[in-house]
Amino acid sequence: MENILYQYNPWWENEFIPKGIKPRDIYLNKLRKYQKDNVIILVTGLRRVGKTSLLKLYIRNLIENNVKPQHILYVSLDDYLLRENTILDIVENYRRIMKINLSEHINLFFDEITYKEDYHQQLKNLYDHQNVTIFASASSGSLLQDKKAYLTGRSVALEIQPLFFHEYLQFRDIHIKKSESYLLESYFKDYMRDGGMPENVLNPDRGYLINLVDDIIEKDIIAFYGIKNHQKVKDYFSLLMERSGKQVSINKIRRILDISPDTSKRYLSYFEKTYLVHLVSRYGTTNERLLSPKKVYACDLGIKYLFIGKRDLGSYFENYVYMNIRNSRDIYYLYQNGIEIDFITSDKILIESKYHSEMNEKQKTLFQSYPAKKRLIVNDIQQVEKLREII
Repeated sequence: MENILYQYNPWWENEFIPKGIKPRDIYLNKLRKYQKDNVIILVTGLRRVGKTSLLKLYIRNLIENNVKPQHILYVSLDDYLLRENTILDIVENYRRIMKINLSEHINLFFDEITYKEDYHQQLKNLYDHQNVTIFASASSGSLLQDKKAYLTGRSVALEIQPLFFHEYLQFRDIHIKKSESYLLESYFKDYMRDGGMPENVLNPDRGYLINLVDDIIEKDIIAFYGIKNHQKVKDYFSLLMERSGKQVSINKIRRILDISPDTSKRYLSYFEKTYLVHLVSRYGTTNERLLSPKKVYACDLGIKYLFIGKRDLGSYFENYVYMNIRNSRDIYYLYQNGIEIDFITSDKILIESKYHSEMNEKQKTLFQSYPAKKRLIVNDIQQVEKLREII
């Protein structure tokens, strides 16, 4: 095991400079804040969204802030050579190799934590009995579920999203002066096409995104849940992308695909748990939230583009607005008497997305008359960028 750990942790022997990785300050700043808290940080999000890169950047940050390199352990738990070792085995071997006693503080980074079945209990053991800060990543929301509540009160989740538009520009080394802000709309249309998956932004390739979607569906849904009819699952996802930004009817999809209502409901939950789609409930009573159709949004605009191409740019814009606000607080859609307002927050901020367009009269009436704390109409990319600061 010693050779394996040295391979994973080059900073033990040499200066560590992550190569080919661009920083994401939004998330690095959040990790810095968590570092001071006595918690386990679970880094989640879509496959290939940059979770490993973020962990490596943060390791570099720790070293720059005078944390001893030998007090940092990184390991990817999907490594075949580590299949027989528990997390506790790995940490014990690490302490032995580095001659670190139990009273000394160490930083543990576990990539792909869900490859160890009982990881909840093992992390609890480390947290309770050793002087550690723990960072762990996972690509499946379902596997992160802590059914026995081992980590309750001990952990926080940090979801990594695809690049926001301003990050997209940074990754592509595009610098737009305020006097040239008219260029933003043109670049935003490129962003709609390319999306925000970091590798695809640096080297746009339709095949990359196709392989990514196939990989997630095959490994995290079909194989994990033992689904026999592969094509039904893939067709289901295609239908979801066609309906992204709209209310999705489980019954309508099940009739199209000739599957049972229960199967249709389960498939939808699988796509949500793997972060391929995000679901938004209707605002209202508990019954309305549970029983009303949910709106569906794509995880990434580039993936959405694979399925619907360059049409209905307003739906891309609405999708992007949602991506910017989804982690700020609970988000719902407002629906009354057949009229819909895109979003309402848990503290009653109304948000309507209109990409260079206007609301019809019925929407205006509902938007103005509904007892909201604040009303926001977002109709261009510059307003979206300000939206995160407002709410």
